[in-house]
Amino acid sequence: MLTEINFDGIIGPTHNYAGLSRGNIASASHAGNLSQPRAAALQGLEKIRHNLTLGLPQGFFMPLDRPDAAWLEALGTTLDAAEPHLRAQAWSASSMWAANAATVSPAPDSGDGKCHLTVANLVTMPHRSHEWQGTLAQLRLAFADPAFAVHGPVPAPFGDEGAANHMRLCAGHDTPGVEIFVYGVGGGRFPARQHLDASKAIARRHRLDPRRTLFLRQSDVAIQGGAFHNDVVAVANEHVLFTHEAAFHDRAAAHAEIRAAFPEVEIVEVPADAVSLAEAIKSYLFNAQLVSLPDGGGMGLVLPTEARETPAVWNWLEAHVTGNGPIRKLFPVDVRQSMANGGGPACLRLRVVADPARVDPRFLADDAKLDRITAVVEKHWPEAIAPGDLASAALAADVRRAREALLEAVGLSILL
Repeated sequence: MLTEINFDGIIGPTHNYAGLSRGNIASASHAGNLSQPRAAALQGLEKIRHNLTLGLPQGFFMPLDRPDAAWLEALGTTLDAAEPHLRAQAWSASSMWAANAATVSPAPDSGDGKCHLTVANLVTMPHRSHEWQGTLAQLRLAFADPAFAVHGPVPAPFGDEGAANHMRLCAGHDTPGVEIFVYGVGGGRFPARQHLDASKAIARRHRLDPRRTLFLRQSDVAIQGGAFHNDVVAVANEHVLFTHEAAFHDRAAAHAEIRAAFPEVEIVEVPADAVSLAEAIKSYLFNAQLVSLPDGGGMGLVLPTEARETPAVWNWLEAHVTGNGPIRKLFPVDVRQSMANGGGPACLRLRVVADPARVDPRFLADDAKLDRITAVVEKHWPEAIAPGDLASAALAADVRRAREALLEAVGLSILL
């Protein structure tokens, strides 16, 4: 009964534009803007509903407790006294991007027949480095069944940013696959966030077969162009790899390794002369959910509306869909608030291949539960947050109460 479940991060009430993510062009370009946490969360919830209507299993994770007073206390300061950059890092709602929550290896790939999850340490970004404790608590609750093995973070200084730098090729989600870890090399104006040593450590922890495990280097051009994670330039689903020409450091060698490990692969490559790297990054063409549609419907691409608004991108997609390519349907979704902070549809979700009956049902989505979550968001989430609002003790109290109301609505008050 193994199936792919997409767990989306519920966008938290502290969603704001502080521009904290170095190398993330969208985040930097919107720094200081007025954010709309309520609209952001409702957009994310609508994406979950959309995927449910496609027949795709959906789950969710709760926003973390923010602002993080304990983290500031460890730095010897408080929310009132903290320097502005530390205060902004304590307020960050970046756990909404669940693709960075963990790296997941399904049971058919592991030596012990368990689904393994390693929580990401996110040590390269201060505002994210204090996420893993809260995320790990949720993972251990959601996946407490013996069918899973949930691991703590890879130790610093080996940066690990989770599934955003990990892909899997397989004949079907419930069959053994080839796992691809994509890492970066430091240098240049933007940091490489996924370290090779971290990726290798995760592969060992997950008991992966070395013959079916690849470590590929991300292109320096992609990283310095603003592809801070591999999922900004490539995404895989079952036997299909959808990638930009500039995704890998040595394109020919990377493709050869992939084909050798998984001969059935169909590589759908978008050439740079059709869609430039800048256009791909701005539109988040590849930060889309490439999904297998039920009942033999082929594959669909759940992608941001920005892709439809970028002529080169949409022209290429329409030509592919009307041709003989494996992607048969396009589903634009509005996640503009998340996009403005640097995360598209794929950033918002963590893919877990599992038997839904083995997952804590409190983390699984259905229409009734989404109705309750939506009601809480509409009532309690701030309509807007300006940069100066992060100094407000009253707002800090309000957003904590908002999160508490959400946890109570879905029976997860244990996470308080």
